[in-house]
Formats: sequence, structure tokens, C-alpha cells
Amino acid sequence: MTENTAIKHEKTGKISLHGRGYDLSDAHKQLEILEHIQSGNLVPEPFYQKLEDTRLYPLKPKEIEIFQLNIGKMCNQVCKHCHVDAGPDRKEIMTRETMQQCLEILKSNVQLNVVDITGGAPEMNPNFRWFVEEIKKSGRHVIVRCNLTIILANKKYYDLPQFYKEHNIEVVSSLPFYTQDRTDRQRGDGVFENSIKALQMLNGLGYGKENSGLVLNLVYNPAGAFLPPSQMALEKEYKDALLHHYDIHFNNLFAITNLPISRFLDYLLKSDNYEMYMEKLITAYNPVAAFNVMCRNTISVGWDGYLYDCDFNQMLELKVNCKTKHIREFNVDELNNRDIIVGQHCYGCTAGAGSSCGGAVV
Repeated sequence: MTENTAIKHEKTGKISLHGRGYDLSDAHKQLEILEHIQSGNLVPEPFYQKLEDTRLYPLKPKEIEIFQLNIGKMCNQVCKHCHVDAGPDRKEIMTRETMQQCLEILKSNVQLNVVDITGGAPEMNPNFRWFVEEIKKSGRHVIVRCNLTIILANKKYYDLPQFYKEHNIEVVSSLPFYTQDRTDRQRGDGVFENSIKALQMLNGLGYGKENSGLVLNLVYNPAGAFLPPSQMALEKEYKDALLHHYDIHFNNLFAITNLPISRFLDYLLKSDNYEMYMEKLITAYNPVAAFNVMCRNTISVGWDGYLYDCDFNQMLELKVNCKTKHIREFNVDELNNRDIIVGQHCYGCTAGAGSSCGGAVV
């Protein structure tokens, strides 16, 4: 193995692939690879050029409606595709003080009508339940992105389904596939079995059931270097299989494209799939999907209170391009008039039917 596999050419400034010893713990290293890599015949067109060709550059917000909060990178799982690089050893956690600042923003910005709480496993933040209760007092719709296995990870989490029901929380849960082998290969041994048990617990309280008002959505991420199939068709497959084998009900399936960052980028490089995958994303660029990308109506807040255009930019440490860079100086007018920062990873959100935290956008 070589120490560094992305080698910059002295004359062209391009980076070529060499060996397999990638170290992607540094976000700047990931950006360097994404923006400058040249491998084989791949000389990718800059993403901003695609936007410019379709009259979308600079990419501007429509109006911020979704307040997405990453309240910590700690997680009870270590999933192969995780763009957050979350795991049990991560110490980054949103403090109660930062949460209080978020609550103050909600009080003075009524147009932020949806609060989307994510992680890591957000439930592992010690102030998680207090925070959810305070947000609900403001009358907002709250989404919690639950990995399902956290419910069974420790007895202190066993009552999470009841907590979600009492506060009418929309639960969005990752389930890579409706079979054990494909799910466990992506997320770890025993994950599928525990995910099924957690789903049955949620169903037992009414989640995912018709006319219950308790919303349970699932998330599909491809296990390899390919794009998601039709979300509508895949949702039917999931519903038929989960109902037949486990008597499980849910509302919607969100098919989300894996973006070439963090652990998934590492997988692409080590498996020699990077060039092929990027070609797929670039070839499948859809201007309609670009018009509807989630960064146009969402602001992403990091565990430390810094602001980003989306959760993916957050993991690449690309703070918003305006004076308002932290929640303590939050100014919605500035944020609504900023230029959204884009890069080669954005091809992942604009390929085919498009991809967002709410699934396909077209």
C-alpha cells in the first residue's frame, strides 16, 4: 500500500489514482480527490458547469422551510455507506446551549415549519428527549431519523417508540433491503433482525398503519456502486415482502443515492469503482432534479452550531457562503439570498429522479 493514493501531476494539477492507501478522515482530502481526480478516461465536467448549462447557476435558495439538525455523530452502528462516518467512538455532540440557540431561532422564524433531527443516532444525545419536547411546544412538525437498532441497544431506549407516539414524531428509518443478507452486509450482523423487531414495536403502537396519523417511512440506500431503481416500484417490493414475511406496515420508502463522500468514497476508491460510479452520476444528470434539490429549501445545522447548505456539505466542512455562518448570528434573509456551494459530490443529488433526505425529487 502507498501512503497516499491521490497523486497530483506537477504540470496539469490533476490527481490520478495510484495504489489503495486512502486516508479520507480529512474533509479537505476528500474535496481534493473529488474536484481534481483524473483516472483513465474520466475528466469530469465541473458540476457548476452543468448548472450553468441548464441556467441554474449560481444555485439559489427558494425559501428555507426545513431546519435540519445534526445533534451528534455518535452512533451504535458503523454502516459501510455512512456519509457522516458515525460510530460509537465519535465524541461530537450538540450541547444543550446550542440546542437552546436553535429553539430561539424557531421562535423568531415561523417559516421554519419542519425540524429534521439526525445524527449519528440522535437518540444518543443525552438532551435528545428534552430537545424534542421543546421543539414540539413551538408547534413544528418533527422528523427523527432513527436507525431502528438503537431502540433495542439498551433498556433506556426501549420506550422510544412510545415517546415518539406521545409527541407525534415522524420516524424515518434506514432499512437497506427487505432481506437479512443484504441488510447485514451493509450495516452489520444482526442489524436486520433487530430492525424488524423495532419496526414491529412501532407498528404495535400504530406507526405506519392506515388512518393512525403516525408516520413511519423507510430509507433505501444501494449497497454498491449503482443508482437506486424506481422509488415507486421499490416501495411496492418492500411493502409486499415486509407484509408477507413479517406483517410490517410503513407509509413511504425513500430511495436515496449514495454520495461519493466519506466511507462510500473510500469504498469506491478501494474497489476501483470510483470512475464508473462518477460516470453514472454525470451521465444521469437531470436539470429537473437539480431544480428541486433539498438545499434550496433546507438549512443544515452541525452539532457545533455551524450552518451548511445540506448535510453532505456539512460532512465536507463547506459552511454556507454568507456572513451568517453560525446559529448565534442566524439571519434568514441573508441565508435566503446566498449562493449555495456546489461541488462534484452534488451529481449524486441530481442523477436520474434525483435524491434528497426525502427520497426522489422528480
